[in-house]
Amino acid sequence: MKYAFLRIILIFFLVALFIPLSYLAADEQVFTSPTIGAKFVLIPAGTFKRGSPDNEPERSSNEKQYKVKISKPFYMQTTEVTQGQWKKVMGNNPSEFKNCGDDCPVEQVSWNDAQDFIRKLNKTEGTDKYRLPTEAEWEYAARAGTTTPFYTGNCLSTDQANYNGNYPLSGCPKGEYRDKTVRVGSFAPNAWGLYDMHGNVWEWCQDWFDDYSWRSRLSDPSGPSSGTYRVMRGGCWSDGAKYSRSAHRLYSNPAGMTRYIGFRLTRTP
Repeated sequence: MKYAFLRIILIFFLVALFIPLSYLAADEQVFTSPTIGAKFVLIPAGTFKRGSPDNEPERSSNEKQYKVKISKPFYMQTTEVTQGQWKKVMGNNPSEFKNCGDDCPVEQVSWNDAQDFIRKLNKTEGTDKYRLPTEAEWEYAARAGTTTPFYTGNCLSTDQANYNGNYPLSGCPKGEYRDKTVRVGSFAPNAWGLYDMHGNVWEWCQDWFDDYSWRSRLSDPSGPSSGTYRVMRGGCWSDGAKYSRSAHRLYSNPAGMTRYIGFRLTRTP
């Protein structure tokens, strides 16, 4: 009886010890900004094929495919930065679609504007961890382990994303054209819990734009050290499905701002 009692006490002690640790491990998978309430999920390190295969419908010539390693995990915001989050940091709202509400993506923000937002958010929280994703991180996170044109498969319906449904990917059915942005998180997320990686607004990346040339590093590529244009990814509400493919690349002047462009944040653990 004595030993049985001791075994019970030992089991109770181990359970009491490891249950809190398991909750801690789960909590580390999610981070919430105390300033803007933005939720971030931890994206694991890993490898993926960046770009698109030669047989992907409507691919562009600048999508050369090669294997890339993301060597460290990073946090990515589950949604695009919203108008409400922007107002909390910047005190204004540059968006054209203001009537859409605080839960809709902020737009009409340049790459330079996004950097100002990041600097102010970092200063407010006493950190330097918030930043834009690299182009490689963005595509890796958008794919969430998939190799198809979209994380939804070979086709993207307008029940899965906000884009111009009059122009589906070749071989796919037409859908709705909403002609505006919609609330973030209106559609199902990808396997890593990220919403609207296809459509709604284009998303700025940190990188200068260039070709996927032999100069690109195969581990944690971050683009060239200088350039003329910054990379954008993900497509938007007014574009056809081909622009929302995981591999599609676009670029713009870093001072440019239109109702088609927003961004989302990443955060270093």
